[in-house]
Amino acid sequence: MMLKLDHLTIIAPTLKEGVDHVRACLNLDVPFGQRHTYMGTHNHLLQLGDLTYLEIVAVDPDADRPSCARWFGLDDRTRVRRDWDEGRRLRGWVARTDAIDWALEGREGTFGRKVGLPFDAPAFDFTIPGDGSLPLHGAAPSLIDRRGKARSMDTIADLGARLTGFTLQHPEADRVTTLLRYWDIDRPPTVIQGSKLRYTAQIETPTGLKNLT
Repeated sequence: MMLKLDHLTIIAPTLKEGVDHVRACLNLDVPFGQRHTYMGTHNHLLQLGDLTYLEIVAVDPDADRPSCARWFGLDDRTRVRRDWDEGRRLRGWVARTDAIDWALEGREGTFGRKVGLPFDAPAFDFTIPGDGSLPLHGAAPSLIDRRGKARSMDTIADLGARLTGFTLQHPEADRVTTLLRYWDIDRPPTVIQGSKLRYTAQIETPTGLKNLT
């Protein structure tokens, strides 16, 4: 199945901490994006070129709790904070598909179930494990299917940042590499051996090449 890189996710304990971290890494002030009232989250968004973007996402303290687990593991506040304090802040990514049912067939144990969002008038489908955790603890992407509509970049800030690549350190690098190759993902991370799961994105900015972690 062909999956394409859609966006990278900074999963933050609070939106301010996420924005401050990206500013420290990229020397860019990423503006507010939107509120997801159906998920109880909110974000800031930044274009990264080639129809990809960066999302800084956190629980919205002013939102109601959703009827299902929040995406990106955000309900596990203890884990989000632990990962953050360990410097593992770029923690997830999303791959898009135009055939999510086919992509999910026999793989719900990895990606989770398909959820139509927003709940009252679904415009896209997103995969979320029952407990809201990241697929394979973040080594695999979440899946999104926009039901034939391209993601508009008009509402996402373009501050001149361009993704040149991203790397995943993982204690089972060979296994993850095999899985990503099996899923035939366009622009997957480069997987290298490491003691703990950790992402680094290489991003060209107006002030030079930077690393986002």
